[in-house]
Amino acid sequence: MQKYKSIKSKIQNNQSNQTIKKLLKTNWLKVVLALMLTGLGAALTGTLFKAGVHAVDEWRLALLQKFPAWFVLPALGGIGGSLSGYLISRLAPAAGGSGVTHIMAFLHHHKVPMGLRVGLIKLITGIIAIGSGFPLGPEGPSVQMGGSVAWQMARWLKAPIAFRRVIVAAGGGAGIAAIFSAPIGGFIYAIEELLNSAKPIVLLLVVVTTFWADTWADFLQELGLDPSAGGFDSNLGFQLQREYTPLIRFLPIDLGYLIALGIIIGCLAELYSRYVLSMQQKGNLWFAGKPVLRMTFCGILLGGIYASLPATYHNMNGLQKLIVEGNLNIIMAIGIFIVLFITTGLAASSGAPGGLFYPMLTLGGSIGLACGNWVEALTGHVPSTYIFAGMGAFVSACSHTPITAMFLAFALTKDLLILKPILVACITSFLVARLFSEKSIYERQMKSELTKEDQMRQRIQSQGGLFKSLIFPPTKSQTPDSTAPNK
Repeated sequence: MQKYKSIKSKIQNNQSNQTIKKLLKTNWLKVVLALMLTGLGAALTGTLFKAGVHAVDEWRLALLQKFPAWFVLPALGGIGGSLSGYLISRLAPAAGGSGVTHIMAFLHHHKVPMGLRVGLIKLITGIIAIGSGFPLGPEGPSVQMGGSVAWQMARWLKAPIAFRRVIVAAGGGAGIAAIFSAPIGGFIYAIEELLNSAKPIVLLLVVVTTFWADTWADFLQELGLDPSAGGFDSNLGFQLQREYTPLIRFLPIDLGYLIALGIIIGCLAELYSRYVLSMQQKGNLWFAGKPVLRMTFCGILLGGIYASLPATYHNMNGLQKLIVEGNLNIIMAIGIFIVLFITTGLAASSGAPGGLFYPMLTLGGSIGLACGNWVEALTGHVPSTYIFAGMGAFVSACSHTPITAMFLAFALTKDLLILKPILVACITSFLVARLFSEKSIYERQMKSELTKEDQMRQRIQSQGGLFKSLIFPPTKSQTPDSTAPNK
């Protein structure tokens, strides 16, 4: 049976490749246009998402200067959670959650709603939820928004279904490229996690799309859509943007320390994955059929937790910066790890639109910092690569994508010297995580999230969906075609 499935899969892949090659020969202009529009759409949605989250986050921090945290944080968390939950439950159930699982489900031939409706609701609700205090990242929604835009572009251009699947994966990678300014990371992610393909024609389409997205994002940032970043100057042209510029030294003795770090993080990352999955299952059980109450309760609870902590914890970007600068002691580094471990799991269990990559980077960096301080205290040696190696290793162990994780951590410094130590830690943590489970956190999340969304859609249909139909009239884009045969 397994041999039959393998042969069938190879035949389908060959047919898909032939279909794409034929499309390139007969209508190459349509392909180029689709790739450019997908890159532009992913860059535009990603840039707007980052800018929106930044604006709401700044407003939240400004309120904290005027009013007590015990009032502001729970109130904003509850309001943001209820508003996001209401919009998702009424207009686009597929817009909830991280977003990565939805693109993966589509590429695994599950019936998942795609199109601009999902992308638009994801954009709005993600800005509200993350800006109001849910400790999640923008990369998961950007993957889903990029994939949704790609799907819509391919449908408008009447592209074959075989090409549509490739461009959806490329759109997801383009979302990563636009958020992290990491075109190589986005390219590798689309190939390593979403498509699991190394066919030359597929590689070409994906790499073009992700680099287009990164280029478009630089232009959009120059126009002022995202004042928090920028990689293009109208006078100087494209500039290399380094988010952090640490002093990196890599010695032969560091190899042993990095392997040990990878083992530690591989175990902690698997514990984190199981915790997140357990919290999501409990959320589905306790709040079945009540998505608005679920997100409202989690928002208030998260706000209350952060209100009880020092002001340092009120800004996730600030936490990551403190970790990278390496000025924290072991107790503070472990404290940040524990707080984010607990709160990001709670946020993910609520179904809020937000990703886990950014929290994973911070979690891994905090463990890297703590372990680095321990090594220094015990041996006198200071492993300067531990923080970024820890960041990549945590993402690698959770997502089972060591090459993607390496390039995401590398994108923060753009320092080639750091690639090798990050890769050592990433591969080690990946191998350790594989000993516990062959599936990544997203593969294990997929069934739970799809079941929850199906229940939500059935409830909307049973209630008539009047509000939804008034705002968004039914379109063909709401009928997934991922299971249709290749043409």
